[in-house]
Amino acid sequence: MVSVVRGERRVSAWWALVALTALAAALRFSTLGAQSLWYDEAFTPVHVLHRGLAATLHAVVHTENTPPLWYVLEWAISRVLGTGAVALRLLSALAGVATVPVAWAIGRELSSRRAAVACAALVAVNPLFVWYSQEARAYALFVLFAAMAMLYFLRALREESQLDRDSATLAAFAVSSSLALLTHYFAVFLLAPMVLWLAFNSNRRRAVLGAIGAVGIVCLALLPLISAQGGHGTQWIGRWALWSRLQAIPQYYLTSYYGAALGHGIELLVALPILAGLGFGLWRVLTPREERGAAIALAVAAGGILLPILLVALGADYLAPRNLVAAMIPVTALIAVVVTAQRTGRAGPALAALIAIAFLAISLDVDLSPRLQRGNWRGLARTISRGAEDRVITTVELGAAPLEYYLPPLHNVPRGASVSVVEIDETGYAPLRRDAASPPAPGFQLAGSRDINGLILYRFVSPVARTVSEATLRRHVITLAHPEVLISEHITAEQAAANRDA
Repeated sequence: MVSVVRGERRVSAWWALVALTALAAALRFSTLGAQSLWYDEAFTPVHVLHRGLAATLHAVVHTENTPPLWYVLEWAISRVLGTGAVALRLLSALAGVATVPVAWAIGRELSSRRAAVACAALVAVNPLFVWYSQEARAYALFVLFAAMAMLYFLRALREESQLDRDSATLAAFAVSSSLALLTHYFAVFLLAPMVLWLAFNSNRRRAVLGAIGAVGIVCLALLPLISAQGGHGTQWIGRWALWSRLQAIPQYYLTSYYGAALGHGIELLVALPILAGLGFGLWRVLTPREERGAAIALAVAAGGILLPILLVALGADYLAPRNLVAAMIPVTALIAVVVTAQRTGRAGPALAALIAIAFLAISLDVDLSPRLQRGNWRGLARTISRGAEDRVITTVELGAAPLEYYLPPLHNVPRGASVSVVEIDETGYAPLRRDAASPPAPGFQLAGSRDINGLILYRFVSPVARTVSEATLRRHVITLAHPEVLISEHITAEQAAANRDA
């Protein structure tokens, strides 16, 4: 009878995991191509991915600030499936779904089956994890490999306590840690507490030092690449107030990337069941195993979050909230362990379910609300394409790559050049300049304006082609953001160069 009951529980556990993984897949794949690519996503197919792998790696060195693994995998996928939005995001979606069973195993290692279910459920529906599972960048893959490293770290600790001398787990820890480092440099902050814990709390010195040494070799191998990349594209971090970035860390976790549009009231509503669950679990007092599991999760999360903040104090400011996305795995595991503690009875799982429902509601709201989504550059490009062919476009810096992606072939107008066009399209987002509706050059008149889910288009036309300098176009933009000036390839090649030479 006992064996039958255990078998039924085992089947029930597997069905729960299958259901949560299916839910994660549905959330990620059902709307994978619904949102437009934004700047970072469009930059990859426009400027990084080339026909040859060597050219792609050269672009990674000179235009990116991330390790090469994700780009190599994206290059391989693009050779087979092309560079459409779904193809570009496919790897992230697969990684996001695969993280759910890893989260389940992390919860099981830290505490119990209850914690496993809660951890997997929260990862499956959390709006931040769903968001980056639908983004053509390295973050979802980073989350997966960092979660795997944490899982094998926990298994190595368990084997140590059970006198199990199988070194395969340490080898798996070294491999997954190395993959995390090759995906995102911030993996080093998550790995630091794990490495220290293993180094000072293990009797398997040779095996542990071998695993740590392998990870260290990967770190050293990445140093020349870090130096060559030189912090490309990180200047915006320093221009974002530190206090605002610190506030954004919990905000991202609770309500996703653009969750600020929901307001602090919604953030508080999502945070309340988490705070209630943590308080109730701690008040009920954790068992020794739960206490140890919570301490481990807290230590890993602290390394992933506090070490980058410490670097800011030391003058190395790379603290972007999205770079901490993998640290939200141990944060989620900590919540799952405490909220579902054994002594909370049925109230613990009920609070965990309430948290998951709140997360799911936010994730669904993102799918339904354009104001919570990436800027609709695809829709803006479709509107622009209905105008004259001989046009020039001014846009904010973050609009250049998306417009180049959706309106090929576009190129930047060379500095000092002039172009002859019948239409000037000025694009951006609020707040607009007071003189946004005034003509950018003599002979042009405002033909109309459009608001495409928050992206603004002002169209100026002339009855005949007129020559306008790049400097004039750059001075007259509808927003205060740094401008980019784009034009069709045939105009750039024939007219801009000729006008510049004249």
